[in-house]
Amino acid sequence: MLMIRLPSVLTLTLTLSLLLAACAPAGAPEAPGEAPAPSRAYLALGTEPGWTLEITPARLNYAGDYGETRIAAPNPGARPSFNGERYVADRLTVDVTHAECSDGMSDRRYRDTVTVTADGKTVKGCGGAILPPAELAGTSWTFVSIGGAPVAGDRPAELRFEADRMSGSAGCNRFGGGYAVADGVLTAGPLAATLMACPGAAMEQERAFFALVKAPVRIAFPADGTMVLTGADGMTAVLKRAI
Repeated sequence: MLMIRLPSVLTLTLTLSLLLAACAPAGAPEAPGEAPAPSRAYLALGTEPGWTLEITPARLNYAGDYGETRIAAPNPGARPSFNGERYVADRLTVDVTHAECSDGMSDRRYRDTVTVTADGKTVKGCGGAILPPAELAGTSWTFVSIGGAPVAGDRPAELRFEADRMSGSAGCNRFGGGYAVADGVLTAGPLAATLMACPGAAMEQERAFFALVKAPVRIAFPADGTMVLTGADGMTAVLKRAI
């Protein structure tokens, strides 16, 4: 868990995210020698050619060759494999290996490396939880909510970190300045901001964000690819990773 300290006031091409979805109902006892079936939907993806895979407790749903190939099969149950699990259906074999993976289109990292053989054709990609970035430099984020309210307004609400500079907008004015990270603490500033007035909710959400980052802010990276900033009073800003 990092701590962000901001002393002053202060965008996927492939946008598929890997997430753990709704919990599944309890099923029959697993057979001896089988790995447990996933209790939630598991998603994987790959590029060149683009493909996606969804594993639910009941089904394997594969879309390959940018959607031209589609296979839906009953979930046969996972077999334990070296550092992972294997699913073997009539037209589909899936190997999930618990080894860090990059999607090849960005620096986004995932927990698992996934190999799919569909009708004899093998593709590789990534699956499982989205891992936190190794560092903030080079990452871009878009605001999802500020203070519990969805972002509003016509202007982009975004935050970007470069090697030694951060910049962005909370929906109204642009701001930017230097930043440094040391011992899990990010210090930003001095930050300069434009002084434009914006109508309606955009101005209010900007004020809320600036109020949030005046004090130390905790940073967390849930497995759905978001970043959550939380102030001492419990106020949050939620941002989603952008490529």
